[in-house]
Amino acid sequence: MTQTPILSGRGLVKRFGKVTALDRCDFDLMPGEILAVIGDNGAGKSVMIKTLSGALQPDGGQVYLDGREASFQSPTDAREAGIETVYQTLAMSPALSIADNMFMGREIRQAGFMGRWFRKLDKPAMEAFARDKLSELGLLTIQNINQAVETLSGGQRQGVAVARAAAFGSKVIILDEPTAALGVKESRKVLELILDVRSRGIPIILISHNMPHVFEVADRIHVHRLGRRLCVVNPRDYTMSDAVAFMTGAKDPPIEAVPA
Repeated sequence: MTQTPILSGRGLVKRFGKVTALDRCDFDLMPGEILAVIGDNGAGKSVMIKTLSGALQPDGGQVYLDGREASFQSPTDAREAGIETVYQTLAMSPALSIADNMFMGREIRQAGFMGRWFRKLDKPAMEAFARDKLSELGLLTIQNINQAVETLSGGQRQGVAVARAAAFGSKVIILDEPTAALGVKESRKVLELILDVRSRGIPIILISHNMPHVFEVADRIHVHRLGRRLCVVNPRDYTMSDAVAFMTGAKDPPIEAVPA
């Protein structure tokens, strides 16, 4: 029985003036998997991800969620459909607290008159929810849910961003270079978070240049080259050297790894 992708793209085209960033690109994310996306700089990985998450609108092609055509006009549309994206910049406000960052753009308001007319926030509810989500993912080193994000380490900030995505991403979580600026210990914690989120049944798209990390956690690897999907490989069947050779054009992918 053929499995239906939870998120897919068909024939995606995106142009910036005379530059074609996506050239009839295809993409498939299966339920419950970690799909790594690798490719050389300028291959179009980030443009593809932004197109799938509503940050960019394609000039051609279709995006499908749960087998149905989707049209995301903004990241807000994608979030409402259950797709959460953690960009490399984390998109967090350093001066705000952890709880405030978790609920940025989707704050909980108090019930009744004060919340409805004066838009008063339900701080205790947001703090309790944020604390529960951080505890679920094992981020117990964060003692005070009201401390400013700027007081956290790089790994803790990344953990908060992943926890926010896991809390609200009901269908898909997209992680763009989540360990790029982290040390060895903090990178290990983020990888554990990724595996923990996957164990909860939420599929993850992982964009990364770190081949050891990719081969450690990915179920499949999407190799992106010259604006389109070159092949999809199983990390247990190929080496890191093979993957690098595919994405740089030094080696042609095997026929069986090239989706029809």
